[in-house]
Amino acid sequence: MKKGFYSANVRKPAGRIPAEAASLREVQTKEVAKPPRRGWRELYKRHEKSSIFVAGAALAVILVALHGSLAPAPLRITQDDIDQAVARTLETKPLPSPAMKAYQAVRSSIVRVRAIGDGLEYDEYMHRATGSGVVIIDKGVILTSLHVVAGASLVRVQFEDGLESEAAIISTQPENDLAVLQAKQIPDDLQAATLRSAKHLIEGEHVTAIGFPFGIGPSVSHGVISGLKREYQSPDGERILSNLIQFDAAANPGSSGGPLVNAAGEVIGIITAILSTAEKAGFSGIAFAVPIELAAGAAGLPPF
Repeated sequence: MKKGFYSANVRKPAGRIPAEAASLREVQTKEVAKPPRRGWRELYKRHEKSSIFVAGAALAVILVALHGSLAPAPLRITQDDIDQAVARTLETKPLPSPAMKAYQAVRSSIVRVRAIGDGLEYDEYMHRATGSGVVIIDKGVILTSLHVVAGASLVRVQFEDGLESEAAIISTQPENDLAVLQAKQIPDDLQAATLRSAKHLIEGEHVTAIGFPFGIGPSVSHGVISGLKREYQSPDGERILSNLIQFDAAANPGSSGGPLVNAAGEVIGIITAILSTAEKAGFSGIAFAVPIELAAGAAGLPPF
């Protein structure tokens, strides 16, 4: 019998898979299998810190950029702006006058001087027994005019704070009409005035006279230096004072012994006399002061 194209030797039984093919299919199946997907929560947890840092840095960059773009440009100040600001300040708050600045610098050193003697305290010319003085050493040493205290049996001084004390005459210089007093009691915070040499004074320089004219004060008047190295003869003709500072700030009886100060509030002289006529006993625009070099010498201070 003739065998067919498919012989029994090569035909395989239906429904059965060779062992080699089954094994190969299992290998291919294992290789194709994909790993399981990780969820977004797990990814966030793994990169949480780095993500926050990157986001914060980005936000900072954005904020800086926005600030630079939105900040206004700096204003440019011109000289006109400065001039207008100064003018507005002067309109609302005027500058203190030279007399005010000078007085504020020396006010705590000004004293009232009273000379008490037979008939002096109640005399109708009481202002002759009242004068002025200035503290030159903070231990209570005071400069005044000799004619204010001459012949007094008792001298009293009154300080800025109201304290009144007896004072002793410790030195005199008649040729310059000067006297030095020592107060027995002084304020705790007593301040001495600053002294300045009168050698370099110039006519026309601003000066301020401070004292107790007619016992009223302290009173402040302002003027200029009218002349230097002047001479003055007292009305009774008994004394002649020389090398005086002439000034036109108001001075009257009672101003004697008070300080003549410059614009900085430094004492440059001690008021000693006024020039008056028989028709006009008051101030006529001419007054004199002893240069502070002479006054300091009377107090035993070293020369300038």
